[in-house]
Amino acid sequence: MSLETVPKDLRGLRACLVCSLIKTFDQFEYDGCDNCDEFLRMKNNKDNVYDCTSNNFDGMIAVMSPEDSWVCKWQRISRFCKGVYAISVSGRLPAGVIREMKSRGYVYRPRDTSQR
Repeated sequence: MSLETVPKDLRGLRACLVCSLIKTFDQFEYDGCDNCDEFLRMKNNKDNVYDCTSNNFDGMIAVMSPEDSWVCKWQRISRFCKGVYAISVSGRLPAGVIREMKSRGYVYRPRDTSQR
């Protein structure tokens, strides 16, 4: 993610329901999720972008060195790529996506901290 890809307007941003990465709708559709596209397949798929992201999230964390950050460890994002992440994301993945993740050996942990 380069400086040119940072949106000028915060409205219209969405957060991935699996990893909480924040991008615009168009960025998710064009590039997919940098961490999760292997199983979410958002690239070139508007329906999956709507299903697997949420425009309802709280807080932002800018991450440059995820492997060295205690904040990233606390947020469970220390193995993810550099970028901007939401602290809490409201919403839930569709059951079919959760089943596919489970069949690939991934455990889905909702990113909604208001439910804890």
